[in-house]
Amino acid sequence: MNRTITSGLATLGAIGALTLGTACGDDQDRPPAPEDTTSAEPSPTPSKKEPKKSERADLVSFRLDDRSKAGVPEIWIAWTIKNNSSEKSDYEWDWEAVDANGTRLENSTELATNVQPGQTTKGETPTTLESAKGIKLNITEFDRTAAL
Repeated sequence: MNRTITSGLATLGAIGALTLGTACGDDQDRPPAPEDTTSAEPSPTPSKKEPKKSERADLVSFRLDDRSKAGVPEIWIAWTIKNNSSEKSDYEWDWEAVDANGTRLENSTELATNVQPGQTTKGETPTTLESAKGIKLNITEFDRTAAL
């Protein structure tokens, strides 16, 4: 009978240990870990200033000008810049002409230099395009810098 009691106590001890281990090891009973509130990017700070007008807005117009006559293609790029800044400025922008399929047909760089504050300047450049129909112009880069 001693053996039966000892054996029964051992069984109860094992069951108790398993129950205790399961209760203590169950992740569902634990509170969740605190969330990481740090961020790689700083949170935006509210600004009371008006947003700065984009220098790209100084490019008033940029278009294809079809001057073709008698079946001879003559397609030009025509542009207008207005210096909206308070300093004499130089402008440089890259552009591309693409067809309806997105194929680049031509690309180049335009310059406008020593444009006074408030001043408007116009320019034009010939292209090798055969037609202006279905052609879209994209500005791929635009920079305004203070003129020397």
